[in-house]
Amino acid sequence: MKGNEVTRRTPPGHFNALYIGDSSEYIESNDASQDKAAVMKAAAQNAFIFWNHPGWQPGIAGSYDWIPFVNDLYKSKALQGIEVINGFGFHMKALDWCIDKGLTVMGTTDMHNLVAHEYDFSKEYVHRTMTLVMAKERTAESIREALVAGRTVAWASKILAGKEEHVRALFDACVKLTPAFYTEEKKNGDKINYYELRNNSDLYFELELKEGNNTKLVVLYPRSVQQITASAETTSLYGEVISTYVRSDQHLSVNFQLK
Repeated sequence: MKGNEVTRRTPPGHFNALYIGDSSEYIESNDASQDKAAVMKAAAQNAFIFWNHPGWQPGIAGSYDWIPFVNDLYKSKALQGIEVINGFGFHMKALDWCIDKGLTVMGTTDMHNLVAHEYDFSKEYVHRTMTLVMAKERTAESIREALVAGRTVAWASKILAGKEEHVRALFDACVKLTPAFYTEEKKNGDKINYYELRNNSDLYFELELKEGNNTKLVVLYPRSVQQITASAETTSLYGEVISTYVRSDQHLSVNFQLK
């Protein structure tokens, strides 16, 4: 998968172009008058273009705003995604832009150092930031189709960020609640059911259950199982996956039906 960074001064900043042709004639001049022409060189090759880390220099005016330059790229369909998570930086406003404007959510490492120097791999949930692409096949063509369609989730160790439908599909595929395996009867006659919440993936999930006299906070490390309890009268457990973001101010909501 051939790619190139189109690096301009901030604003507008940096852009990544994937599925390019020959980049040898890309514009090297950093003069602001050449900004649009530089990006359009990649667009002319039918590249998949996304805007990199728009919030990386918030002290510069316009660096973290939906500026006219970016809007022009968006309207011309040259801009197809935004890097919402860059390494350890989560640009939350960019997530809302992606959702509101139908752009693809991206996550990358942008590594400028030794990987093991930046990431503590002794923790099983730690890894380089990446984009999870929901491709139909393991081919470059299928990955491109998914990128253009926006079927992605940005993944950064403990955080998942993306459009709600894709974050939900990922969570539902990874986390399963078993039927009650034990019922405890208290001296006052109350009955408590015990369940197992299983994480069958390499992802990290943190849930906050909202209702009733039940387990409240559940941490699911990769490939782990947690025991939770609920009153036998409880028919469902509602909560939020607080390690996920489907907007800058909104986590994925979940509702487990109890059996």
